[in-house]
Amino acid sequence: MFSRVLVANRGEVAVRVIRALHELDVEAVAVYSTADDGALHTRLADRAVRIGPASAAESYLNIPSLVAAATITECDAVHPGWGFLAENPAFVRACEDNDLVFVGPSADVMARSGDKAQAKRELGEVGVPVVPGAETASLDQARAAAEDVGFPVLLKARAGGGGKGMRQVQSADGLPDAYGRASAEALAAFGDGRLYLEKTIAPARHVEVQVLADADGGVLTLGERECSIQRRHQKLIEESPSPALDEGQRQEMEETVARACRQIGYVNAGTFEFLVGPDGAFYFIELNARLQVEHPVSELVTGIDIVRAQLQIAAGKPLPLTGRAPRRGHAIEVRINAEDPSHAFAPAPGVVERFRPPLGPGVRVDTHVEDGAKIPPYYDSLIAKVIVWDAERTSAIARALRALHDLELVGVPTTREAALEIVASKPFRSGDYSTAFLDETQLEAVGAE
Repeated sequence: MFSRVLVANRGEVAVRVIRALHELDVEAVAVYSTADDGALHTRLADRAVRIGPASAAESYLNIPSLVAAATITECDAVHPGWGFLAENPAFVRACEDNDLVFVGPSADVMARSGDKAQAKRELGEVGVPVVPGAETASLDQARAAAEDVGFPVLLKARAGGGGKGMRQVQSADGLPDAYGRASAEALAAFGDGRLYLEKTIAPARHVEVQVLADADGGVLTLGERECSIQRRHQKLIEESPSPALDEGQRQEMEETVARACRQIGYVNAGTFEFLVGPDGAFYFIELNARLQVEHPVSELVTGIDIVRAQLQIAAGKPLPLTGRAPRRGHAIEVRINAEDPSHAFAPAPGVVERFRPPLGPGVRVDTHVEDGAKIPPYYDSLIAKVIVWDAERTSAIARALRALHDLELVGVPTTREAALEIVASKPFRSGDYSTAFLDETQLEAVGAE
């Protein structure tokens, strides 16, 4: 195992990784921008290195600064978390060039899987079902692709994820404006303005499969996560297992993922994302070559610490178990963002005056927030995740509602009330919902558009 690891991230993800490192008796080195001076992750770590000003481009996205921080503190490895440079092949190569182990897949695999067009092409060749679509380097190519697959279509950034650079297009008239906006957003978020166009599957469920793979070819699937409750293509609530799948579909999807991992030589943690159509057919849409925000639901139903497994795989250890991980019960994760519902859920930076997380059996809270914590305006608005587990879905929902009612977070507007309304709603309780949930339900607190 490593002796010292740089955590190349901030906020809740950095706190999560630092705690996993300490449980493995590994020293953790945090990095921070001037906006995060004194933040919780810097105090939990054994050492903290300031890497730049508040702007992400000059700090958390600054590859030379991150590599320098790892080098001067004599780290063995770098854990990227999610977001920022977690799926950037150039960062992986920079780590490798400086004798730093990158906790994740190789630069080559990341480049191939991170490019949505190439990933679909490569996996489609080995029998993985994919959504019809095409890569586009210009508006004219997008027009041709849309005419081929038929409207409505979805434009997506070829690099990155998280809903950035994504636009739904209903007709040819809306394509030019959507293409320009999506490309500009993708360029700003990922430094790459190229887009991929795919046919819209509707109504659809967004279901993803968590996987771990080691360097010896061992593959372990940890079941699926239901991620259809979304706002502006950003996931709000995730659960495992999905209420939409039966055991046969679940097994087929996991076997497809294991086959794909072996085909592309994938190593470490990853997530294969699918759309499930109304007929039950599933279609691969992308591979996230990193840790996911919603990984705790898979941890709770399998009992496997995914971050610990990432570190062990990166250190060269084989998986102790392969195949399909045993699982039990039902887990639900609710994201709490610092966003203002009265202003179309715009990010709401500020200072947290009081934070009291919910407690009790089957409740977990992942956060970097505490009394007096500053929520800067420069980064993602996620401030906490409330995750619950119980033996059955019905009791897990009841536990999630209780936990959300118990949560106290004063000082900044949050999405807590919206989350409560979603979880309490009849469509969510029934388990019969799709990615159009917010549009179809028109819940008052959520303010669906």
